[in-house]
Amino acid sequence: MTKVIIALDIMGGDRGPHVFSSAVTKILSEFPFVHIVLCATESSANDLITKVPSHLRAQLSVEACEQVVDMQMKPAFALRKMKNSSMRRALDLVNNQLAHGCVSSGNTGALMAMANYVLKTLNGISRPALVSSLPTRKDKKVLLLDLGASINCDAENLLQYAVMGSVLQQSCGEVDSPKVALLNVGEEDIKGNSVIKHADALLKECAGLDYIGYVEGDDIFAGEVDVVVTDGFTGNIALKASEGIAKLVIEEIKSLTKETFVARCLSKFMLPLLKNLYQRMNPDQYNGASLIGLRGIVIKSHGNASAEACYYALKQAISEINLSVPDRIRTKIEKELLEH
Repeated sequence: MTKVIIALDIMGGDRGPHVFSSAVTKILSEFPFVHIVLCATESSANDLITKVPSHLRAQLSVEACEQVVDMQMKPAFALRKMKNSSMRRALDLVNNQLAHGCVSSGNTGALMAMANYVLKTLNGISRPALVSSLPTRKDKKVLLLDLGASINCDAENLLQYAVMGSVLQQSCGEVDSPKVALLNVGEEDIKGNSVIKHADALLKECAGLDYIGYVEGDDIFAGEVDVVVTDGFTGNIALKASEGIAKLVIEEIKSLTKETFVARCLSKFMLPLLKNLYQRMNPDQYNGASLIGLRGIVIKSHGNASAEACYYALKQAISEINLSVPDRIRTKIEKELLEH
């Protein structure tokens, strides 16, 4: 297996650099071909390294950085003034081909601004998009984008998102011809604003997409489509709402199994089913939103991500690196959008 190098910004999350220690250990144990560059202050990087078993430390190196982008910092300020930050250094490593991709749990706005500036978008893509997978009622996952990279989108942006989402699902989800849909307030042709209607017309003209039309919010999780496209404002709300519902269901299940003696007894027999349900709905395994449309791989981990969630973000980076996702998107964009 070809060596994979990941630049990991461990400084920006809510929980501190230590949250990555078990995730890094697990990744290096499972993937011996992976090398992780810790982008951090020297003391934070050294503290993390001491928590990693000694036999794995050869798979680690440090890119010492003096600055840290905090969660409250404005993206424009971070872009101008934080050139020596852990976030910027991770992106620079990717841009200079010293790393194959980067992962950060830092300030989302700052990461998007820096990534766009440092890596640039692919030819034919005007804006990158944040995309992540969500569970469905069937044994498959659906991709939802945009999740907040661009609050306001025009029809051309939505068309580009559809193409990129289709490529990502085809690559990572192993779906030969992903079904693509537009998120709308109804499935009827008369529903939606002018941007949605224009995007619908553009998608219908795109021969390289299996576009099936509009879907409503509750259809996201039905398992009938593979890619759901929307603007960043709506997508972010849909994502956060789904995560909240998943946590509510998990907590309710835990509470109900403890309420009475009978419930506690029954829960022991139901434990395998409950564990399976928990695993399917646990938001941690869906951590790792891809910032696609750039000339490099960037994975955004939740700022408040747990150690398990950080592991899944790193695993997502490895998958996209091995699949050469930006190259696949470039090829599809050139074929479907730039040749016409």
